Amino acid sequence: MSRTQPPVLSHPQRIAINGYGRIGRCYLRALHEAGLAERFRVAAINEPADLASIAYLTRFDSTHGRFPGKVEAGDGHLLIDGQAIAISHASTPEAVDWAAHGIDLVVECSGQYGSRAELERFLRAGCPRLLLSQPGNSAEDVDATIVHGINDASLRAGARLVSNASCTTNAVVPVLALLHRELGLENVLLTTLHSAMNDQPLIDGYHHADLRRTRSAMQSIIPVSTGLARGVERLLPELAGKVQAKAIRVPTHNVSAIDMVLQFSGGADAARINALLRSAAEGAWRGLLAWSDDPHASIDFNHDPHSAIVDGGQTRMVGARLANLVVWFDNEWGFASRMVDVTRHWLERLAQAREA
Repeated sequence: MSRTQPPVLSHPQRIAINGYGRIGRCYLRALHEAGLAERFRVAAINEPADLASIAYLTRFDSTHGRFPGKVEAGDGHLLIDGQAIAISHASTPEAVDWAAHGIDLVVECSGQYGSRAELERFLRAGCPRLLLSQPGNSAEDVDATIVHGINDASLRAGARLVSNASCTTNAVVPVLALLHRELGLENVLLTTLHSAMNDQPLIDGYHHADLRRTRSAMQSIIPVSTGLARGVERLLPELAGKVQAKAIRVPTHNVSAIDMVLQFSGGADAARINALLRSAAEGAWRGLLAWSDDPHASIDFNHDPHSAIVDGGQTRMVGARLANLVVWFDNEWGFASRMVDVTRHWLERLAQAREA
């Protein structure tokens, strides 16, 4: 996978963010911290919250710290280092005039839309193309599901509905793809230990149809449902029928882990597994995958831009074919960083197609 800096585009591409919560705000900030805010300019944000709150939560973040720039609330605009971003407060895609902002791409971060019929509402409202911060309800609901570094080549310039998959899918797919190619995987069991999310209450309350998610996020370890197995098989169809997954929410604010149980078709050992993953992290997948054997705790990876960090000191074997790995990931910042990567890849491919 190439991580080289692409050529500068002849003019800035214009982006809108729909839904300015945890991922929407991280996405805007990731563009700025990566030095890409001029090449890929956020021109509009649609978020039901009031402008004063939007500006405040952009400036100050309990997890990622202060925004690295000057943030102000203007007259219907959010000002970032003096650059105006138009703010709207619509509750439906049709209520925003996307075309009026000259938008090249809308980044959908509300998480409220998953079916093709729902997503096409954005297109009919003047959005030229849509990048989702969540999987589509099915593979057919989007034109492509992209995990950066794995299947970027399948992203066509003419696509209009693209999913960035999920944070957990981005974390596990590079590891599984590499180990399956080199050693052969027969069966995979994934357990996500995920930080608390905003679909859980701080204290018990009528917060969700899933009764487990009515319980206090900060007082319990809580099993929840997950579509991770489907997400992995969507990206790695050669593992269809071989993957199972479960998820457990834990009372931390950010940074998650995946406990991976892997059954190989032939012999393997911990040293060989670690060597393969470390080589990829230091070579072809530098910037996407990382490897460490330091004695880590989850907080070590807060604001880490990698999709996954393999904890080499936790690699274990049972016999010659059964392995257990631990992979860390910042479920906010790592995922937002991959959305920036997919944005860059898609819009640059579009610009190249236009110039051809």
